Amino acid sequence: MANLKIAGATLNQTPLDWENNLKNIREAIELAQKDGVELLCFPELCITGYGCEDNFLSTWVSQKALECLGEIKTWCSNITVVVGLPYIHQKTTYNTACVIQNKQLKAMYVKQNMALDGVHYEPRWFTPWQVGRIEEVEINGDVIPIGDITYELNGIKIGFEICEDAWRVDRPGYRLQKRGVQLILNPSASHFAMGKSIDRETLVVNSSKTFDCTYLYANLLGNEAGRMIYDGEILIAKEGALLLRNNWLSFENVIVQSIDIEFSKTPTRSLLKEFDRDKELEFVKASSLALFDYLRKSKSKGFVLSLSGGADSSTTALLVAEMVKRGVKALGTDAFISKIGLEKELSEALQMEQNEAVRYITGNILHCAYQSTVNSSKETRTAAQQLSKEIGATYSEWSIDKQVADYTSSMEAVLGRPMTWETDDIALQNIQARARSPIIWMLANVKNCLLLTTSNRSEGDVGYTTMDGDTSGSIAPIAAVDKHFIIHWLKWAQKHLEYKSLSYVNSLSPSAELRPLENTQTDEADLMPYAVIVEIERLAIRDKQSPLEVYNTLAAKNLESEKLLKAHITKFFRLWSRNQWKRERIAPAFHLDDFNVDPRTWCRFPILSSGFEAELKELNTN
Repeated sequence: MANLKIAGATLNQTPLDWENNLKNIREAIELAQKDGVELLCFPELCITGYGCEDNFLSTWVSQKALECLGEIKTWCSNITVVVGLPYIHQKTTYNTACVIQNKQLKAMYVKQNMALDGVHYEPRWFTPWQVGRIEEVEINGDVIPIGDITYELNGIKIGFEICEDAWRVDRPGYRLQKRGVQLILNPSASHFAMGKSIDRETLVVNSSKTFDCTYLYANLLGNEAGRMIYDGEILIAKEGALLLRNNWLSFENVIVQSIDIEFSKTPTRSLLKEFDRDKELEFVKASSLALFDYLRKSKSKGFVLSLSGGADSSTTALLVAEMVKRGVKALGTDAFISKIGLEKELSEALQMEQNEAVRYITGNILHCAYQSTVNSSKETRTAAQQLSKEIGATYSEWSIDKQVADYTSSMEAVLGRPMTWETDDIALQNIQARARSPIIWMLANVKNCLLLTTSNRSEGDVGYTTMDGDTSGSIAPIAAVDKHFIIHWLKWAQKHLEYKSLSYVNSLSPSAELRPLENTQTDEADLMPYAVIVEIERLAIRDKQSPLEVYNTLAAKNLESEKLLKAHITKFFRLWSRNQWKRERIAPAFHLDDFNVDPRTWCRFPILSSGFEAELKELNTN
């Protein structure tokens, strides 16, 4: 039986960044050629980038991709390369994988199944190809087959599944097995979500066993377009055994992983060790990589953060600190600074020992401010100070009492009466959050930095946030994870990431600190226990259950009394429907969990609705 040296490549691409994308593709091809690779598989749509969105509806993007394909073809001496691009055939746009062999275009496979779940909207841009359909097209003088093709190399029959193809019940793999395919290539753009890597590895291993083949999977890498993160996994399995798995969520731009495959019936046994996929570690690895890419691709100078000393802002600060620590460790100080484009600003770090350089870089790109009022506690101030000191961030503090007093007195003149907590509770809380916004934005503008907002998913669920206040920002790194997880993660980070200053944060009950201190305001008293919110939102939002269905499911868990559970479910649904307009305006967020509440990606809901009036009546009269 024939042998073949095959490789997968992962790339950190950027939509429509032709120069960067081609540079990465060329580097990967050269690495593969030096390694003696015979067949190299790139990720899905790697020429254009997967996240071009409505630009795929234009003709010029596909035309430009073809021009790039022509250039890529000239680099492919003595190697076969599979590269992804959009292609317009008979006035219809398709998602394709093109085979180049020794500088010649040989064939083009077309994706048969479009992703239309969660964060995906592929049918808006691409048309699925009909099973069994094969035609011919001419591209730059090469006449090649296009469609549901297989390809032969060195006597090895090769078939294709592009990403979503492999996740369907009626997937191409079953038909490829009947055609005698020995190697299936899967170029993918499969978004990151905590826990998803295990499902993906299981898919690859089981596919190789089910179809009695070698299965190669190559995914995109990094924060490509702003919201989605790709973990850059390269997986190769043979007849039910995983043979190759790369280092995922890497700070590198290009990774090529190769292996010699003997296409025989000899049983294969996996020798790979399991690696750590704890949800807590996944969160920090994915978030730090996403922040790194967002920083450099937006060409900003750093981050500004209103650090309250609470759980959300502390988590956000730590993610930036981890971005620097992990990035410098992976790339080295010189390469890290070069990639974020701050060579002049951070040149002194090049002469420092690595740990010292990490603190220096963090201090220059992360600017934290504690904005106090008379309602702020000594404990949160200490927490903010100690955390900033430990990670090396630049720290400032100031009072906004004067601004709040000015706004309040102006409104009292309009009302013709004094404002009190008994009559104006929400307004007096919100003005404090909004008064913090202009000056922190000013600092971000002066520093040419991204303003980080600290909204979490639980707040997004129920609108427990002030628009144009604590929601102000360029990006919301933790808006896709729930508060219950954040509280847990901070305790994990104190122990496993060894941030001693987190003891101050972890000793506090989450609080907005907007009411007078003697009121001892806490988030859970204002809302409900975060553990209960998590249970309700997963059923109501992720699983699309009605209020009564949510109750019937949770009542069996004995979380709280039946009366209190009904009250909390009622409160959740009312607040959810009332606050869609807020979710429409929250800053862009990273997709990190198996669902989120961002209407621009995962969860659409009408701004105006009945507010579940009939459904809540059914719940409370049942």
